[in-house]
Amino acid sequence: MRRAAMLALLVAQQAAAQDYPTLSMLRVEVVGVAPQPGRGIDRDVLPYPVQSASAKAIRQAQAGNLGEFMARNLSGVNVNEISGSPFQNDVTFRGFRASAVLGSAQGLSVYLDGVRVNEPFGDVVNWDMLPEAAIGSVLLATGSNPLYGLNTLGGALALTTKSGRSDPGFDAELSVGSHGQRRFDVTYGAKLDQHWHALLASTAFDDAGWRDHSAGRLGNLFFKLGHVRGATDWSVAALAGSSRLRGNGLLPSVRWTDDGPRDGLYEDNRRAAYTFPDETRNRLRQLSFNLRHQLGAGAQLSATAYGRSGRRDTVNGDADDDFGDYVAACGRDPAAAGCDEPPAHTAVFNTTSTRQRSAGAALHWSAARAEHKLGAGATFDRNRVSFGQFAQEATFSPERAVLADADEPREPESSVVGAARSSGLYASDTWTVRPGTHLSVSARFNHARVGNTLTNDNGPQPAEAFTYRKLNPAIGIAQEVGAGATVFANIAQSNRVPTVIELGCADPAQPCRLPAGLQSDPFLEQVVSRTMEAGLRWRSDAAALSVSLYRTANTNDILFLSAGTRQHGYFKNFERTRHQGLDFSANGQFGQFDARISYNYLQAVFDADGLLFAGARNVSVTRGTRLAGLPRHTFKLGLDWKWRSVWTFGADAQAISSLVTQGNEDGLVADPEEGAATKKADWRIRGYALLNLRASYRLGRHWELFARINNVANRRYETYGAVATDLFPNGRQLRPQDGPVDAAPARFVAPGAPRAIVAGIRATF
Repeated sequence: MRRAAMLALLVAQQAAAQDYPTLSMLRVEVVGVAPQPGRGIDRDVLPYPVQSASAKAIRQAQAGNLGEFMARNLSGVNVNEISGSPFQNDVTFRGFRASAVLGSAQGLSVYLDGVRVNEPFGDVVNWDMLPEAAIGSVLLATGSNPLYGLNTLGGALALTTKSGRSDPGFDAELSVGSHGQRRFDVTYGAKLDQHWHALLASTAFDDAGWRDHSAGRLGNLFFKLGHVRGATDWSVAALAGSSRLRGNGLLPSVRWTDDGPRDGLYEDNRRAAYTFPDETRNRLRQLSFNLRHQLGAGAQLSATAYGRSGRRDTVNGDADDDFGDYVAACGRDPAAAGCDEPPAHTAVFNTTSTRQRSAGAALHWSAARAEHKLGAGATFDRNRVSFGQFAQEATFSPERAVLADADEPREPESSVVGAARSSGLYASDTWTVRPGTHLSVSARFNHARVGNTLTNDNGPQPAEAFTYRKLNPAIGIAQEVGAGATVFANIAQSNRVPTVIELGCADPAQPCRLPAGLQSDPFLEQVVSRTMEAGLRWRSDAAALSVSLYRTANTNDILFLSAGTRQHGYFKNFERTRHQGLDFSANGQFGQFDARISYNYLQAVFDADGLLFAGARNVSVTRGTRLAGLPRHTFKLGLDWKWRSVWTFGADAQAISSLVTQGNEDGLVADPEEGAATKKADWRIRGYALLNLRASYRLGRHWELFARINNVANRRYETYGAVATDLFPNGRQLRPQDGPVDAAPARFVAPGAPRAIVAGIRATF
């Protein structure tokens, strides 16, 4: 009876949080209502859904990295493989992004042990700098929860690392796979004595890349030292990481000609690179301190302090503006148009250098008082950014490699030195009004100041600074209705302030090249996001179900309006955008089988009329026009089978509906004023379905073999699309002596990865 009761308790805990993937492996009883450590709250009383996963669940899923795991197993999460590197993808949740790509509209906050890891320059998330071997749990909270601070427009991702106290022992995993992929993870935790504990974790990854010129590598080291004595528990953690990743971005696919659509380079060779090199080097050093102290009478005080130092250096080869103008003027037949040879320098070799330093502290108090679960806290963050971009005249090789002219100097194009600081005060109360009825109220006041000094073609610009303030409230209720069911509803508000890069690239008359091309700062409003959500949770001894309806409205959303292959564009406030939909998930345990299923419907649209500059053309959108790159329907299915105690077999499948292509939101190929009003094309990215298989075999108590096959059917698919001018139709350069070449508007796509086989061995002691 005691074992049955324990099992029922674990089932109930998982059902309330939509945990992945099985009922037996997740044992988290409470969750935090803020990213800082605290007492936490029983998930059954939360007025919004939460998803979580333990390190054991992540390991069993055998995903290539954290982003891939979330895309396969967490409801509402998708990935755009927009850069071509597995560690530089856009991760979306309910249509909101946490992206490594500068210029993406960021809308998710990401925390590591209470430290916000959205970088100051553009709010990007460097997924390659996360210590994946040290991650002990993942928590995904939905909606515009104000307690998670700035940038929590659509949700928040909170990552917690292991410790020598929670995960003692040795764990190592070595794997090799297709396309020259190799990975090694090792973790060692130890209880040094009654009070001290330590943990060391490291990851090394090397990949030749499945696309041409897309090799990458990374490594990180994480160390945590902790001490527990009496009512006080503290730890200090150090993280160091370095990476060199190559991602070749989008490939030109179908292009529009006078004779109709024609296939492009992607159809000829999906492994190709349009232009290269395209390389990013990241380095990170982080030191953090966490403390918990029991105050007595059910109260706890926790504190977090951190310092981060990072640098990012990029190399990018691209078409020169003069070459683009030449293509536009000479059309498809340079000889007939009387054009001479293309400009001597057809390309530009861009390099950038970014340095970022951040420091901050947070204080969190939590207590249980009769029917109330109280919380309050304060945060302070300060960061400094320096950025410079340089350009060197170059030419294209026959393979479209950008070759810098050694005789031409590297010229500075723009630079910025900026600083930002933000502070927040928050409080929350979860009140059990009566048995089974739980009312939650919270509020947070954010204050931020962003300032910078720019240098561009016009020389140094006057220093500018902007201040933003916002009070964000939330209220919700959870009502137990019997038979294991709970209904809930929640209304919440959060905000995001413009970053240095957004303020420095906000003039439509002077579109800039990302990253950089900065000019004096037109003012941008802060983004305000409001979420309304209602749903139902149900659980039994061996199954769980959750369904919720939500609507998130963004006011003054900040969008980067891209300039296609030449990467020009600017940031702009858009009056309103709207994300609304339905999330459904269920899981169950049936003997030796664990099964899970989820379905997500997303309607992400512009909620006002407007004219967007999409690089290759102007796009007129109306209320209800879909946002690009987001599927309307997502279906996920997973199954695990444990056989004879030593074998485990698993499969997961994802079916994704079609995506709108950026620049084709209105269904047109070119601007009507250019005589292309009749050139209509449905350039959506087609939907696709993928199947992945995995298996593991235990050789004994300490050793395990495993293998997985991704994209079993070797399905050819795409995960993003954008309209731009194809300057190299089918890979050919436009030259008079080569005869006519169709240089025309094209749909560029992000190719999905082909079939890959990975095998490895794991040791646990």
